[in-house]
Amino acid sequence: MEDLEAYFNMMSRNRERLLQYFAGTVSKTKNFDDTKEFLIDMEKRIKERSYFPYVLVDNDTVSLIGFYDLKNIEWSVPKTEIGYFIDLEYTGKGIGAKALKVFSDHCFSEYGFEKLFLRTHESNLPARRIAEKSGFEIEGTIRKDYKTSSGELVDVLYYGLIQ
Repeated sequence: MEDLEAYFNMMSRNRERLLQYFAGTVSKTKNFDDTKEFLIDMEKRIKERSYFPYVLVDNDTVSLIGFYDLKNIEWSVPKTEIGYFIDLEYTGKGIGAKALKVFSDHCFSEYGFEKLFLRTHESNLPARRIAEKSGFEIEGTIRKDYKTSSGELVDVLYYGLIQ
C-alpha cells in the first residue's frame, strides 16, 4: 500500500498504451479508489500465494518505472506466467530486458519454478523483444486466448523459459 500513489500515477501515465495488453489491470485502476481496492486485492492474493506483484524502481529518482507480476501460478508443475510493462519514459533503453532477466532468475531461485511463461500479441513488438532478449523462446500460438479491452478475442504468442 505504500506504493499506492506512485502506482496509480504510473498507471495513469501509461493507461492509453496499456489498454490493449493489460486490459484487466487498466480496468481496475481507473481512479484512485479503484486502484486502492486493486492493491488490497493484491495483498490478499499474495497471502494466498496465488499472485506476486513487483515494481521496478529507478534508483536515482526512486520513481516507479515498471511493473512485473506472477500470475496463473501452478505450484504442482511448478510454473507461472509473467506479465510486465515499462513506463513509457523508460522504454527503448534496454531496462526491460535486463530487469526481466534478473526477475526470471529471482523467480527460479526464490519460488522454485521450473518454467516461466508469458503471452503477448504478435503486434506487441516491445514485449516480444524484451522476452527474446531475456532468453524466452516462442513455443507456439494460442488461438483466441486473450480478450482485449474492446472485447475482441485475439491470438497470443506463448513464450517459455525453462530453468
